[in-house]
Amino acid sequence: MTAKQFAVGERLLLAVVFLAGIGTLGIEMVMPRMLAPFFGTSQPIWAVVIGMTLVYLAIGYRLGGLVADRRPDWRLLFQLIGWAGLSCAVIPFIARPILSTAQGALRNVAAGGFLAALIGVILLFAIPVTLMAMVSPFAIRLQLRYAADIARAGRTAGTISALSTIGSIVGTFLTVLVLIPAIGVASTLFLFAGFLVVLSLIGLRDPRGLLLVITVVVLAGAYQLTTGVIKAADCRNCRLIAEFESDYNYIQVAEQEITYSNGVVDRRRVLILNEGLAFHSIYRLKYRETGDPLDLLTDGGPWDYFTVAPYLYPDTDPADVRSLALLGAAAGSIAQQFLAIYGPDTIIDAVEIDRTISEVGRRYFDMADGSPQAPYFTTYNEDARYWLATTDRRYDVIGMDAYHQPYIPFHLTTVEFFREVKAKLNPRGVAVVNAGRPASGDDRLVNALASTMLAVFPQVYIIDTRFNNAIIIGVNQPVGDGIVHFIENAARIDIPALQLVMAWSLYEGRFGPLREFTPEMAQFRPFTDDHAPVEQLIDGIIFSEANKMVR
Repeated sequence: MTAKQFAVGERLLLAVVFLAGIGTLGIEMVMPRMLAPFFGTSQPIWAVVIGMTLVYLAIGYRLGGLVADRRPDWRLLFQLIGWAGLSCAVIPFIARPILSTAQGALRNVAAGGFLAALIGVILLFAIPVTLMAMVSPFAIRLQLRYAADIARAGRTAGTISALSTIGSIVGTFLTVLVLIPAIGVASTLFLFAGFLVVLSLIGLRDPRGLLLVITVVVLAGAYQLTTGVIKAADCRNCRLIAEFESDYNYIQVAEQEITYSNGVVDRRRVLILNEGLAFHSIYRLKYRETGDPLDLLTDGGPWDYFTVAPYLYPDTDPADVRSLALLGAAAGSIAQQFLAIYGPDTIIDAVEIDRTISEVGRRYFDMADGSPQAPYFTTYNEDARYWLATTDRRYDVIGMDAYHQPYIPFHLTTVEFFREVKAKLNPRGVAVVNAGRPASGDDRLVNALASTMLAVFPQVYIIDTRFNNAIIIGVNQPVGDGIVHFIENAARIDIPALQLVMAWSLYEGRFGPLREFTPEMAQFRPFTDDHAPVEQLIDGIIFSEANKMVR
């Protein structure tokens, strides 16, 4: 080989390695977004994505080295890239049936979501990621063949590894920040498929490679013509009316019909995120007709109880509740109840990290932030803890409903976080946390959060909702016998919606009435920013519940 041929071959090979790195990590970053509608984006699911990607890379590196040693041929390298692209183009067609089947088959099995996600990743992404991993060792072998100089082996391997890594970095940010938000998951996969088969065609310089390009184009067109919704709304008596993919979530809006014992049918809008384990907002459409705060109540769902938390203080009137900061606003259920009960001049600062969810709230849930009907209702699309640290306001109520089912962001569960919350409360303010528990009543998460709050607030109270959730309330200053104050305030208040929720709190809690959480009840060390094993705790609850079902 002449020096000129060597230089051209070396530059082309390095360019291929860089471009292949873009494709490899681009494909990987599609994985969690494709899994999210079925299994969520919890840590175990990310463990599946990262762990199996590393497995595929290890297998691909090994296979690439073996194949390259036996047949160090340029054409074979580009054929591998073309096959990887073609396999990407097939994924959108088979993803939904595979993931739906895996989700349904393992729904009631211990660690079912983890196992189902594992099956999905193995079946969908093993081929393209493994094939793309073969590129780097193959390129090193070809480069050494051109160099014919063992003294350059280390430099060659280092250069190729560095270029592959840089390409992977570009692929990561390009996919997450540009492609998925702009064109969606399936189109991103088709784009990478086309990119890889075109790269293969350039390297092979064989007109027959056009068949791969045409195949990918036909598959992409067929998918756009035949695709429907990503998945049906996974709730009883629900009809899907809209779905969206945001930077953070797969979002569904559904209409649900609830038939009461008297035969009355209640229509409502529900917000469902990702795998659909829970509703994140409910809006009863009857309120549009009546304007009655009673018609915003959700039959004892957790949203209903935030409005009654201030009444643990003695001699509290509705006129005393003038401001709310809501961390985890979703589509505005809690904020709407505050406005309906306490009046349109109530100051509400709602924090929702996902801008698309806020837009969905305005479009489908009549969320009135910034409107003439609610001039002091503002939504901030930021991280809740960052926003709290940077605001200079103080509030009568700071509510936390930042679930990402079934998990809570760990940094919203710690002593340091609750100290920040306490510092932003008015003297007679309250901090309110919505904590989930399974139907069996496993109280570990509730106890851990209450134990942590008790390390910050002088007194902590628990309201059990009519469903499974617990509402944990920390008071900014000692209230004495908060239950007696709550009963006395309930007797004086003349707002029917507040009266009803306060009665539920006292007499209809699923696991007991309103009660104080005392130091003797604490079973957990307070969570801190350094050590907050909330995911491990919730995983333990999930495993326990699944084992009960298996037995």
